[in-house]
Amino acid sequence: MGSRGFTFKQFHINHDRCAMKVGTDGILLGAWAPIGSARRILDVGTGSGLVALMLAQRSDPDVKVVGLELDETAAGQAAENVAASPWPQKVGIEQGALQQYSAPVFDLMVSNPPYFGHGQRLSSAARADARHTGSLTLAELFRHGKRLLTDEGSVALVLPVQALAEAMEQAASNGFYLAEKQDVITKEGKPAARFLLCFVRVKCCTSAGVIIINTGYGGYGDTYVGLVAPFYLKM
Repeated sequence: MGSRGFTFKQFHINHDRCAMKVGTDGILLGAWAPIGSARRILDVGTGSGLVALMLAQRSDPDVKVVGLELDETAAGQAAENVAASPWPQKVGIEQGALQQYSAPVFDLMVSNPPYFGHGQRLSSAARADARHTGSLTLAELFRHGKRLLTDEGSVALVLPVQALAEAMEQAASNGFYLAEKQDVITKEGKPAARFLLCFVRVKCCTSAGVIIINTGYGGYGDTYVGLVAPFYLKM
């Protein structure tokens, strides 16, 4: 991956004008988020448009994906990435804040949300804006998810382990239930570094699993390969 972009099997992402670059979290979310029968999908904080395009690749032709991005420059680059992809009619990029966003309801909302606290130092002001929870808290994410989703709608997130308790609290406060939890382990034998979470608005049992990225013998975990192989060029 160069500073300008990353080439996948079916599309290319330029991200030099985006604060948050293509990374493992976004790729996992885009490859894993449960689409089911969703026909309208909202990607909150789309950045370069990566997750929106991954969902476009995975979904039926009649599915509509909207990438919502607060930063004007990043939204512009996301729109360029979409225009150059195989799905320019399927994916739309809109610039603005979730808190003020209004649209017909969605069946699925996905997000790789900000999770660093304001006490942490980041590499640049733009990166800080993209990642500090002040721009979009988990409370706001679930509150507006409730507003923008159908009664059968779901929220799919990728979060670090330290954000799990807050996510569970805010989900419950807004009438969401944890339907699926995947522990993501960067290297076999180590504790989970992040979680993939899916919340729904109908009370349910939680299914759980583990995704191991790197095995102890230097290869990749089978579940991880199954998720990302449709996207990575060399898998």
